Amino acid sequence: MTSFFAPPPGARYALRGLNALLPDGTLAKRDLVIENGAIADVAAAGAVPADLGPDLKGAMAWPCPADVHTHLDKGHIWPRSPNPDGSFFGALTATMADRRARWTPADVEARFDFAVRTAYARGVAAIRTHLDSFPPQAEISWPVFAKLRDKWAGKVTLQASSIVAMDLFADDEGRKLADLVAKHGGQLGCVTRMSGEDHAGVPEGFDELMEKVFVLAEERGLDLDLHVDETDDPSARTLIRIARIALKRGFKGKILAGHCCSLAVQEEEAIAETVKLCADSGIAVVSLPMCNMYLQGRAPGRTPRWRGVTTLHEMRAAGMKVAVGGDNVRDPFYAYGDHDMVETFVQAVRILHLDHPLGDWALSATATPAAIMGLGKSGRIEKGAPADLIVFKARNWSEFLSRNQADRTVIRRGAAIDTTAPDFAELDGLMAGA
Repeated sequence: MTSFFAPPPGARYALRGLNALLPDGTLAKRDLVIENGAIADVAAAGAVPADLGPDLKGAMAWPCPADVHTHLDKGHIWPRSPNPDGSFFGALTATMADRRARWTPADVEARFDFAVRTAYARGVAAIRTHLDSFPPQAEISWPVFAKLRDKWAGKVTLQASSIVAMDLFADDEGRKLADLVAKHGGQLGCVTRMSGEDHAGVPEGFDELMEKVFVLAEERGLDLDLHVDETDDPSARTLIRIARIALKRGFKGKILAGHCCSLAVQEEEAIAETVKLCADSGIAVVSLPMCNMYLQGRAPGRTPRWRGVTTLHEMRAAGMKVAVGGDNVRDPFYAYGDHDMVETFVQAVRILHLDHPLGDWALSATATPAAIMGLGKSGRIEKGAPADLIVFKARNWSEFLSRNQADRTVIRRGAAIDTTAPDFAELDGLMAGA
């Protein structure tokens, strides 16, 4: 489907009568003046002369969103390595086999670049991806990431975090990985489980290993990005331990915790205690609603009993930065997806009950993940911000959340881009044996 309108040509123009998503999360009628690729003014509707640009009659405008939690190195392997039963262990096993057999530099680069091109067409301006960093894969995937980060500079801001089982940090392999992450300007990350295990309970020696992760990050000035408690086991309480370690050490870097699923099935007192300590320690949380609803609570022949998401409402009420992310796409951890943060937000509204009232929850897909990534004015419609916008034909939240917004207009640095996503057939050559 083609975009429903095209902005005027030239270095200076206006988009009048928009229903703009403002930095406080409200929708308000505004005229936007665009000049030399930036937002030169955000004026009251009707304040800008009609000859400067079209009246869009209440069409909704978003700042281009940021996806702060993805796995672009895993993406699009489903046709050749599907998850046999949809379970977490099925995903681990299928992904590990595919990685060992096929993740060459050319394979990772082709799938990674396909993912970024898709996200760009959908209007995503920034992506943080986790990179499987078990040796020897780290030495393959991190240089590919650095190459594509340079290639996409100015279009899509790319960041990366390591992902390994935390026992890798028990010996010198952890130091080597931290050095590699620092070399490529990434975030240091791991999962809060041991190799070959799931997230149930708290691993033996957890605090000692997590302290090592903190020390490696502190020595190199790295932020932390962690996969935490991705399970429905209420005894999985590593998130609160991470918060306590951060407070004890006075950690100065940023900490982003992803998933945190088990918190939602714990007692209310445990939830309140954990949320308070996370807020005190400055931990931000990203929920991955589509992937975790797909994986969590799955058992053959049994209807799932819960949605797999964390306590985002309570966290935000405590003053924490909370975001939603796209996570996996067409791989054993999530069979579906299309790198579209608009879809992610719409599904998050439904899965997490972010509505009635919707309030400022749209910030969880725009300004908040951009702030977590340290991207300045990106993700915001305000004077001086880049003119990176998505304009939807929908005029209000009811229209936006009810109909596929495939006819969106994506504007980057003031100019409309082609919103045609790459064809899946491009990847056919990588699917031998599928």
